[in-house]
Amino acid sequence: QVQLQESGPGLVKPSQTLSLTCTISGDSITSNYYYWSRIRLSPGKGLEWIGFISYSGSTYYSPFLSSRISISRDTSKNQFTLQVTSMTPEDSAVYYCARDGGIALATGYDYWGQGTQVTVSS
Repeated sequence: QVQLQESGPGLVKPSQTLSLTCTISGDSITSNYYYWSRIRLSPGKGLEWIGFISYSGSTYYSPFLSSRISISRDTSKNQFTLQVTSMTPEDSAVYYCARDGGIALATGYDYWGQGTQVTVSS
């Protein structure tokens, strides 16, 4: 059974950098053709795709957020980390990590983390 466990702060101050880690169990972050994604949900913007890091380590980010986003991985710990710089209250949301089988596997987002509520406030 694949499980994604998220960790990170629930409260950050404006202008700070958010760092959220997703630890994978039951699968490997290097498993062929999977994309390890970050998605957020907020009342104002709804569901918003942030970006992914692929099984090969390549990354792709939302063009709306790319200047402030980075996703990296630690294969030895089987985890990937999202960083968002210059946080504002508009970045307050529930942040999720998820596994996507992409076009090759066509599974959609089949496994999700539990979500982390992030609030940006001074």
